[in-house]
Amino acid sequence: MNKELIWVVSLLLITILLFISGRLRMDAIALLVIVVFVLSGTLTLQEATLGFSDPNVILIAALFVIGEGLVRTGVALKMGEWLIKMAGSSETKMLVLLMLTVAGLGAFMSSTGVVAIFIPVVLSVAAKMGSSPGRLMMPLSFAGLISGMMTLVATPPNLVVNSELLREGLPGFKFFDVTPVGLVALFLGIGYMLVARFWLVTPGKEEGSKQQLRKTFRDLIRDYKLSGRARRLGLRAGSPLIGQRLDDLQLRERYGINVVGLERWRKFRRVMVPVTGTTELRPRDVLLIDMSAAGIDLREFCSEQLLEPMILRGEYFSDRAQDVGMAEAVIIPDSSLQGKTLREIAFRSRYDVSVVGIRRRGELLDGVLTDRPLEMGDTLLVIGDWKKVRAIRQQRELILLNLPAEEDDVAPAPSQAPHAIFCLVLMVAMMLTNVIPNPVAALIACLLMGKFRCIDMESAYRSIHWPGLILIVGMMPFALALQKTGGVALVVDGLMEVAGGKSPHVMLLCLFVLCATIGLFISNTATAVLMAPIGVAAAQQMGVSPYPFTMIVAVAASAAFMTPVSSPVNTLVLGPGGYRFSDFVKIGVPFTLIVMVVSVLLVPLLFPF
Repeated sequence: MNKELIWVVSLLLITILLFISGRLRMDAIALLVIVVFVLSGTLTLQEATLGFSDPNVILIAALFVIGEGLVRTGVALKMGEWLIKMAGSSETKMLVLLMLTVAGLGAFMSSTGVVAIFIPVVLSVAAKMGSSPGRLMMPLSFAGLISGMMTLVATPPNLVVNSELLREGLPGFKFFDVTPVGLVALFLGIGYMLVARFWLVTPGKEEGSKQQLRKTFRDLIRDYKLSGRARRLGLRAGSPLIGQRLDDLQLRERYGINVVGLERWRKFRRVMVPVTGTTELRPRDVLLIDMSAAGIDLREFCSEQLLEPMILRGEYFSDRAQDVGMAEAVIIPDSSLQGKTLREIAFRSRYDVSVVGIRRRGELLDGVLTDRPLEMGDTLLVIGDWKKVRAIRQQRELILLNLPAEEDDVAPAPSQAPHAIFCLVLMVAMMLTNVIPNPVAALIACLLMGKFRCIDMESAYRSIHWPGLILIVGMMPFALALQKTGGVALVVDGLMEVAGGKSPHVMLLCLFVLCATIGLFISNTATAVLMAPIGVAAAQQMGVSPYPFTMIVAVAASAAFMTPVSSPVNTLVLGPGGYRFSDFVKIGVPFTLIVMVVSVLLVPLLFPF
């Protein structure tokens, strides 16, 4: 092992350790990798930044936009409505339909996005059927991962592997080449989860889960201990608060008072108006406030600020449920909110809703919530105008878990939905015919979605998961560096010593095990970037076709079932499903072994050696 290779391997190990530690953002680490490679002289600037010109990066970005178009036009949520209608009260039927639908949608849009969309659907379905969400959440995540095996564009690892074949001057995979493997994995997954779902609910856990199904205002008030915290205060003439903006008053910082609603006189009656940090108070306004952290004498405060206490019917604004919305939202993986306080991110100004409660790993946080750093998986209870609460669905930092029963939840179905479906079908048709390159086909679909007003430019740019793209671009130099310094050849030589004299099936097995092991520590996309060149080189050493070897790399990269941190898809369902780390190990490891055996036997039949 030469000095250059030792340096590249050391840098790779450091990168993996940084990924595991979570101290730095993964996209920041990827950019640091590019900088270090250039400064150290290992790669030239052109070589280190080669990923920025890779057509597959453009394709992945375009697919994010198309997925967002399907969400904005209500196509995905319409599928959720159909699921509820078709499944009825049968949990078995629901599980089968859920996995089929998620795998089908995930074949053409981000699996993480599909799972995020269906989490509220699953919670609603579980509530109506009176069953535990835990029996459906893991099937949801498994279907999302399996969807990556359904089409060439279903997940970035497939595109990465295909790009490696093209780089070697070989024809790439066709759009549906991976589909047979995905279909077999899907049907195996459905059969497996029909049995394994019973392992997910332990005695006593079922009852606790039922209490978290379709919640009402009363349930949320009880769960977050909101009783006694609400007040209704009217502004009297001459109040020093009149004419002031809420952000300027700093009521939370000075008094521990959180304004969550505002009644204002309009046309001889009081109406609710949305509250934001820029809301300016007017005479005769009535403040709806939360006093969770208030350490003041309310009577003295009202006297000082010329406020008049008013009658409040019902517990914590439950009598205003038609005007004041309330819901739970969860912080997603890679969210920029992690590690920051509500005060630092100006949460109310950013989302136009107030946070009145936070649960972390099932425990209710107390004290001043605005000064508590947020963590991934935290469940926030937000309150505000219904329109603003619903708007959280469009945010990429949070997932709206469920809206309480008081809100008549109607899934959006704008007139642009048929146009969005047309754009999707047209893109798939262009990719199938191979008339134009896949990235161009996706860009045409994006432009048509904009033309048909399925999505605007601002939403399109916001929909792209830039950290994921930067991660791909930053990991690509490793593959080139390992090739230049002999690292790929060294790994291939090691594989050849173990399996070179045996059947190619044994080599496929070794590649799958190596991919699955690496995937425990870094993302499946990064795994594919590192392993794709090794698969091609191993095939060349054995004198056989590289297609079964690269296909096994793609399948293994998607088979991230074993831990809740193997994929963001698993992390998303961890909280809503009430799972422990051991639940994923218990369910995921056996299914990974099943997928491994089946793919090692099936892939050579589809792509002969």
